[in-house]
Amino acid sequence: MFTDARKLPDHTEVQADLAIIGGGAAGITVARALAGTGLRICLAESGGMQYDPAVQALYEGESVGIDYSLTANRLRFLGGSTNHWGGYCVPLEPIDFEARDWLPHSGWPFGREELDPYYGPACQVVEIGSPRFDDLDYWQRQTGTPMLQHGTGRLRTRVVQFSTPTRFGQRYRSELEAAKSLQVLLNATVVNIAAAPNGGHIDHLKVRTLTGLSHRIRARQFVLATGALENARVLLLSNDVVRPGLGNQNDLVGRFFMEHPHLSGFAEVVTANRARLPALYVERKDIEGRSAQAALVPTDQTLRSRRLLNAMFMLGLAGTYRDNAPPYLGPETTAAHKTMLRAARRFLADGEGPLDPKDPSYCGLWLGIGCACEQVPNPDSRVSLADKLDHLGQREIRLDWRLTEQDRHSVVWHMHSLGLELASLGIGRMVINVDDDGIWPEQVSGGSHHMGTTRMHDDPRQGVVDRNCRVHGIDNLYVAGSSVFPTSGASNPTLNLVALALRLADHLKAAQRT
Repeated sequence: MFTDARKLPDHTEVQADLAIIGGGAAGITVARALAGTGLRICLAESGGMQYDPAVQALYEGESVGIDYSLTANRLRFLGGSTNHWGGYCVPLEPIDFEARDWLPHSGWPFGREELDPYYGPACQVVEIGSPRFDDLDYWQRQTGTPMLQHGTGRLRTRVVQFSTPTRFGQRYRSELEAAKSLQVLLNATVVNIAAAPNGGHIDHLKVRTLTGLSHRIRARQFVLATGALENARVLLLSNDVVRPGLGNQNDLVGRFFMEHPHLSGFAEVVTANRARLPALYVERKDIEGRSAQAALVPTDQTLRSRRLLNAMFMLGLAGTYRDNAPPYLGPETTAAHKTMLRAARRFLADGEGPLDPKDPSYCGLWLGIGCACEQVPNPDSRVSLADKLDHLGQREIRLDWRLTEQDRHSVVWHMHSLGLELASLGIGRMVINVDDDGIWPEQVSGGSHHMGTTRMHDDPRQGVVDRNCRVHGIDNLYVAGSSVFPTSGASNPTLNLVALALRLADHLKAAQRT
């Protein structure tokens, strides 16, 4: 059932067994997983069914670190940011869960095996194929082409699957509406999670609408699922009983904000012959009705021996390369490009010959490269509250996204490693457009992947939630979504947060039985 909070009488009180704050991927996944258990569920969504600029403006705030848009990276209506999600799906790797002595604040309370049973169901939720991301024999059979035989030991192949992408609000709307025990409260912004006087138990949620109404939601259990930025903000705003904010007794809420640093145009590759690179590595292939593409990632041995962060590279055909006009930088050919082009010409002449002998300037095919890199969990990279108030009278968000020299060093090392790998495989030559000068390049950006602001740890002095995503010190408040990630890995977060949400739903089911 859908209810518009703007049409309820002022000061309506909604009763439920479970209240979920946020109707994005995590919140909808928890609601769907528990809808048939007999629990009365209320899912409170700040927006409506469609984009509304007035509601979207509630995301406004200050970005004081690396330049970052607070409104363009998220969407505030049913389905949340899945409404502009790109659909990339790949699980975190086992090493991402480990406490690595070269990575401060690393280590999850459990290993990847804890999430393995949930990746299959999560794949169904996001509507991709089975979780065979590292089964290269399977992908070789399906594509009919051999996979790359990596020789340097630096990189290996993983396969990324692509959701259509699934827009959770549209895809699961009819199911949510038909669920008899579920009420979806639209246009209902939770402005306060109201704790009991002892601060160890949540009594109700305070809800407001942009039309000036106020409501309450009472429940036995509560799940906060508004994304990594807003999860931290809501906890910090809920400070009328616990002055630092809920879960913030150790000043950890909002800290350790992580993104996946992306660099556009950081390198170019010229390849003599496309046949040397299997098609799955440069374009998406439809396999059993699903789309997939190969990615290159560092081996565990490389990460351990070089003490590096994780990374992922994907290639794509971008055009042709000519020695009188490098395609990315324009008509001027730098010394580095001239060196690469001479090497490319020798490479072309070495048994291959130019693919277009009628054009003497032709040097080969141009490959673009995309990268996503793991970020160090950094307590100084954080979400806090600004002084300016939003249209509901709540303090806006203040984001200070920071990257470190360790992040930069890993990115640059992996770039050079990729160049060596492509050369050793006989694929082509690569020029890097980023100097290894100790300075982050200006083109660094994020992937709209918000993680880490309510991190998971068994020790309340090191994390906001425990291994079951329950806020330390509060017996009935849980957090869902990528804000609980202690480390980010290089994998896109959506599939992983859906798997975590399914695990949380199982925990809540077990708690109901006891």
